Amino acid sequence: MLLFENISLALSGLRANKTRSVLTMLGIIIGIASVIAIMTIGASMTESMQSSMTSMGATNITIAVSQKSTEEEISEGGMRFEWGPHSTEMDDDDLMDEEMLSDLKEHFSDNIEGFVLSEELGSGEVRSGQDYAYVSVDGGNDGYIEGEKLNLISGRLFTEKDQSKGKKVCIISDYTCNNLFRGDTEAALGKELSVVLNDEFHHFTVVGVYEYNSTYNFSTASVEDTETSLYIPLYTAFKEEHKDKLFSRVEAKTSLDTDVTSFLMEVQDYMNEHFYRNNKSFEVNCFSLSDMLSDMQNMMSTLSLAISFIAGISLLVGGIGVMNIMLVSIQERTKEIGTRKALGATNASIRTQFIVEAIVLCMVGGAIGIALGLGIGMIAAQKMGYEAYPSVNGILFSVGFSVAIGVFFGYYPANKAAKMNPVDALRYE
Repeated sequence: MLLFENISLALSGLRANKTRSVLTMLGIIIGIASVIAIMTIGASMTESMQSSMTSMGATNITIAVSQKSTEEEISEGGMRFEWGPHSTEMDDDDLMDEEMLSDLKEHFSDNIEGFVLSEELGSGEVRSGQDYAYVSVDGGNDGYIEGEKLNLISGRLFTEKDQSKGKKVCIISDYTCNNLFRGDTEAALGKELSVVLNDEFHHFTVVGVYEYNSTYNFSTASVEDTETSLYIPLYTAFKEEHKDKLFSRVEAKTSLDTDVTSFLMEVQDYMNEHFYRNNKSFEVNCFSLSDMLSDMQNMMSTLSLAISFIAGISLLVGGIGVMNIMLVSIQERTKEIGTRKALGATNASIRTQFIVEAIVLCMVGGAIGIALGLGIGMIAAQKMGYEAYPSVNGILFSVGFSVAIGVFFGYYPANKAAKMNPVDALRYE
């Protein structure tokens, strides 16, 4: 009998026994739906985290000056990292300067697109008359400001002249604007603000207002007392601190085709070989968020796989149900089998017929389970605040597994039917 005829007969059998077929497929439906839903939620969480970390600079390389480990620490298997000007006895000669960074960019011109440079002045109050707002003052170059992804409401970002000349200009948040200018963003532009940091006054002119995103900034303070960032040009920050442009920590923006994992070691070796070879106390260490991203992806995949394995137990129960109903079906159709064998049907054709029926039963259950699982998984992902990403691997796995269950649990009943003696089958009551 042709394959399509077997499939047609199997579908006719499902329609003739709807209730029994649905109850038989229930285990398959629940198992497949559970696996698909879990893998869809896992894929959605993974994609969301990957997108968030990429926007945070997961492909960037952080280059940091750190204190060298002592021989005692190395022998104990430990390593101490201390970054920033607060590291033990770190002098200006231990920090990275613009010449070093320029040399590094020139040497790795195919891999490094630029640097993200910043300098924090600290937290304080910004005042305009009797009004005030809490701010943290952050100086940054164009790469840093670009990475902050500021959504400007009014005004502009820093110009090349602002950066190169160290102009005393700033970009404030809409929260600060609400406190100082009653929310009038246009009125804020061009106004001079006084920022109090460590009992010292710093004066800046507002050139832009950005929308503060409270989603990623948890605070228990009221809106009026929430501390937001006040951005100034990088060179301005150094001038306000009366410091040279020296860095203990920078980020290198890499090109898309760069293998970050291997490249960061090249950068680390180059810096230590050319600039820190004779430095007895400090060295350069490099790291990237891409390693953390990879670990998180592996963790999510392992977790999804483990939960899917547990959910897959219901597939085993469903498969046993398929075998059970196939045995009942064969017993009910014993005379039909005897008649077909008496008319010349081979064992192979009988076996194929019932295996196809089992596969069709599992495939229909699998299709329903896939649709149900996708719906549940996508709704759950959206409710959790993630953009829904259907798991293609989960769908392919479910289709393959449905076929495998049909073959595995359908073979024994089919083989039993194929081995029936036609005379005994025709006599069966």
